[in-house]
Amino acid sequence: MKGKRIQFDDETWAALDLLARDRMMEFQELADEAFRDLLKKHGRPIDLQEALRKSARVSAEIVPFPRKPVPHKEAVKKRNKKTARKRTKHKSKA
Repeated sequence: MKGKRIQFDDETWAALDLLARDRMMEFQELADEAFRDLLKKHGRPIDLQEALRKSARVSAEIVPFPRKPVPHKEAVKKRNKKTARKRTKHKSKA
């Protein structure tokens, strides 16, 4: 893990220290949460998995399949009658 040294004025440090104590967190946990929120605010991925999801959304092109027309009820009834006749003919030959 990489580290950087940063400086705070006394008031800011006291407020952060108090917040860490109130939430029973270490300063590093506060910093991690703050930087994750900052990256999220600016639309930047936090980890590799999120980066892959984001790139897949951008490059993925959604191609709709052509829809088959819905047959009319009368046509369905005729087709069912024809197949029923064919079935009875095949049974009688056997």
